[in-house]
Amino acid sequence: MKVLMYGMTPDQKIYVDKWNKDHAADDIQTTDEQLTAQTVDKAKNFDAVSVMQTSNIEDEEVYRKLASLGIKHLALRTVGYNIINFDYANKYHLLITNVPAYSPRAIAENGLTAAMFLLRKWGGYFKQEKDLNFTRPESLMSDEIYNKTVGIIGLGRIGSATAEIYHALGAKVIGYDIVKNVANEAFVTYTDFDTVIKNADILSLHTPLDQSTQGMIGTKQFKEMKNDALLINQARGPLVDTAALIAALKKHEIAGAGLDVLADENQIFMKKFDNIKQLPEDYQELAKMPNVVITPHSAYYTKTAVQNMAEQSLTDIKRVLNGQKPIFPVNL
Repeated sequence: MKVLMYGMTPDQKIYVDKWNKDHAADDIQTTDEQLTAQTVDKAKNFDAVSVMQTSNIEDEEVYRKLASLGIKHLALRTVGYNIINFDYANKYHLLITNVPAYSPRAIAENGLTAAMFLLRKWGGYFKQEKDLNFTRPESLMSDEIYNKTVGIIGLGRIGSATAEIYHALGAKVIGYDIVKNVANEAFVTYTDFDTVIKNADILSLHTPLDQSTQGMIGTKQFKEMKNDALLINQARGPLVDTAALIAALKKHEIAGAGLDVLADENQIFMKKFDNIKQLPEDYQELAKMPNVVITPHSAYYTKTAVQNMAEQSLTDIKRVLNGQKPIFPVNL
C-alpha cells in the first residue's frame, strides 16, 4: 500500500520508518503539513491518507479532490473526529477511521496528575518559592484523595480508565454517560449529569465535542459546583465556556482547573511566545492563576500512545485496502 501521512512529527516518524522497514511492500510517506485545500494535491498517486491535526477540515474541495484522486479512506491518528465535515465525507464516499484506544490510560494518568497538582496546591507552593517564601500557610493545607468524590462526564475508554484509577486510590467515583457500560459498575456509580456536577469534588471531562456537548460546562454548572471543586478537562476545549470558567475562578465558585485543552487552542499550542502579553487576553488570565495548570494538548503524549497512533492508523488502512472491515470506523 502507498499512504501519505499528514501532520507528521519527528516522534511519530520513528515508528513510520520502522513500519516501512518491517513491511517491504508498503510505501509510507510523510509531510509535516496539515491537510488543507492547498496541500490535498500532495495525495496524488496514494492509496489512502492519514491525518493528525487540530484544525478543522471544512473545505469541500478537500473531500472532492481526495475522491477525484481515487482515495476512499481518510484515517485519523486521533481519538477525536470533530475536525471532519461528515456531510462532505459521506457525499464523496470517504471512509473515516480514528484510533480511539491508542492509550486511554495515558490521558487518564495526565488528568490524575493535574488533579493531584491542584488538590495538593502545588501551584501555591511554586508561587511562594518564586517569591523566596518557604513558609507553610494554612491556606495551602490540602486534602487526601480518598476523602473525595470524583465525577466523570463521559465513560468511554478514557473516562472508564480514569474512573478505575481514582477508584483504586480510594475515591468515591460517580459518573454520567448516555450509554451505561455495566463493566464499569465495579468502580463507578452511574447517575445523572446534574448530580455529577453538584456532588463532584473533582469533575473530569471525557466526552466528544459535538453540538450537544459544546459549552456543556458554563455559568450555570459553575454555580452548581462545590466552591472547593476542581475542573479537569482532558477532552476538548469548547466543552467549557472559557469566559464562564475565568469568572468562576475569580468569584471562587470553584477552586481550580487542570486544562489539557483550550477553546481556540490553535492560537497558543505548539507555539513559543516571548511575552505573556502575546497570548489572547482570556488565556493571559488563566496563565497567571496559581490554581490553574495548563498542558499543551499533551495528555496523550507517551511513547506507547505515539507508537499506537501511527501503527493503528496504518493497520486500519491496510485492512481496508485488503478488503477487510476497519477496526475503528467512524462513519460506516
